[in-house]
Amino acid sequence: MEMNYKLTQYSHGAGCGCKISPATLDKILEGSVKNNFNPALLVGNEERDDAAVLDLGDGTALISTTDFFMPIVDDPFDFGRIAAVNAISDVYAMGGTPILAIAILGWPIDKLPPEVAGKVIDGAKEVCKLAGIPLAGGHSIDSPEPIFGLAVNGRVRIENLKKNGGAKTGDFLFLTKGLGVGILTTAQKKDLLLSDHANIALESMTKLNIFGEKVGALSYVHALTDVTGFGLAGHLTEMMEASNTSARIEFEAIPVLNKEIINYYLEKGCIPGGTKRNYASYGHKIEVSADSQLNILCDPQTSGGLLMAVDKLHIEEFILFANENGFQNLKPIGTVIDEQIKRVSVS
Repeated sequence: MEMNYKLTQYSHGAGCGCKISPATLDKILEGSVKNNFNPALLVGNEERDDAAVLDLGDGTALISTTDFFMPIVDDPFDFGRIAAVNAISDVYAMGGTPILAIAILGWPIDKLPPEVAGKVIDGAKEVCKLAGIPLAGGHSIDSPEPIFGLAVNGRVRIENLKKNGGAKTGDFLFLTKGLGVGILTTAQKKDLLLSDHANIALESMTKLNIFGEKVGALSYVHALTDVTGFGLAGHLTEMMEASNTSARIEFEAIPVLNKEIINYYLEKGCIPGGTKRNYASYGHKIEVSADSQLNILCDPQTSGGLLMAVDKLHIEEFILFANENGFQNLKPIGTVIDEQIKRVSVS
């Protein structure tokens, strides 16, 4: 019964493309950013990091995060999987190990049967099992649109904690997943996605970023974050601002899920609304060599890859480490440079 329902038709947004724009978020948080009154709070919201981190006093720290959004795919089981992978990613992006999750569910009970919501929960449970953590409860409300996500706790040895700040001049930048998720999911919402292309974004969005936990032990990885709704340019800008540096990246080196297929849908006008909101928020901080590059750079990702700044003296060592952990073709997309007027420049 539930498979007759297309979840994306019940929401005005999709996945991390639902995120409030960076510019609007700045206004919301204005005056409330510097609130670290607790000396045990190692990471708050000062640098827009991926999660909060609290010193537990025994050499380890608690990582706490939450993430939720509206459906980005029609299938409820897959929606649950994607939302869970995306939420857990914030713990990995701090170099940590997830330990517990609870669910956040908003459901239009007058429009969608409870059995459909049950499938969403089942998808999340499968991902939590893969991550080795329990989905231990949660909270639900009756809402006009379907919403789902997780609140996740993790743990990390303090010396392994990674933040989005800390990148140093000369570092090389790496990205572990290809871009284009927002473009493909917009094509799906417009009923333009060809059946042969249906699994491209899904496979990327359901891949756990467990590599971040392993990267936590590498002292030569100076900064770490994941790329989600603000796009590569937005999250890279945040990393550079938190590090008091700038970045120079090579457009052709940026991984894309499938360039030919992505260009096909761009030609059909499958550009998410989030792409334009992203550029309107931080476009003045980036410099591109062609306006067409913005469709990739600002494309909102859902459950995107890890963005890392790696010491230039350890590049070969890092690439070997990546190869051993399933990333055989990982290559740098650019470098960190001294602070410039523009946070990100693209050649």
